[in-house]
Amino acid sequence: MRSGVIRMKDTARAAKLQKPIARLISMTKAAPLPPKFYARDPRQVASALLGKLLVRREGKQVRAGRIVEVEAYLGLDDPAAHAYRGMTARNAVLFGPPGHAYVYFIYGFHYCLNVSCEGQGGGVLIRALEPVAGLDLMYAARDMEPKDGRAAELRLLTSGPGRLAEAFSITRDRDNNKNVTSRRSDLQIVDDGQPAPKVAITVRIGVTKAADQPLRYVVAGNAFVSGKKS
Repeated sequence: MRSGVIRMKDTARAAKLQKPIARLISMTKAAPLPPKFYARDPRQVASALLGKLLVRREGKQVRAGRIVEVEAYLGLDDPAAHAYRGMTARNAVLFGPPGHAYVYFIYGFHYCLNVSCEGQGGGVLIRALEPVAGLDLMYAARDMEPKDGRAAELRLLTSGPGRLAEAFSITRDRDNNKNVTSRRSDLQIVDDGQPAPKVAITVRIGVTKAADQPLRYVVAGNAFVSGKKS
């Protein structure tokens, strides 16, 4: 992976996406969602997370993406959940305080970001983001060369759990059990006042157990949703 920062071309879309939100985040330092937001049924949390911003702050550098796709996992009651068979060293975060990052490594080459809910094994997987701020940093982290900055290209940054984790430099060593509700955390989920989006609900993607459960929540019609559009 290349070191340093790639300077993105000043396309109209990139400028429109990045500057207003980046300025808002840096000026207001929007507070992260509180623990009580996550202290409820993962299905409620999943739906409510759509439209919120995932933010990575590193000094004066900010990466932000609007959450457009998530999946709920129901812990001990969900055969597809990592927590289904009880607490282990790997999944212990899901049984701890709500609002902590649960990061796991999958298929031997990428990480997935989840947020703990309820404290009983439930969580929400973040599946896709619409990139909003710090696109140059995301391109560098994904080892991509910016070209036209159109949606089809930007989808390659953060559409899919592995892509978004790489774009935000999320790893298990760095971020597992990180409190995303803390102002001191460099990884947060914040509400910037964006109106609640229209939500579509489908079955989850890429699971074999409980595959018929309608536990995938997406922003209807959003171009950055992974897989089949809703």
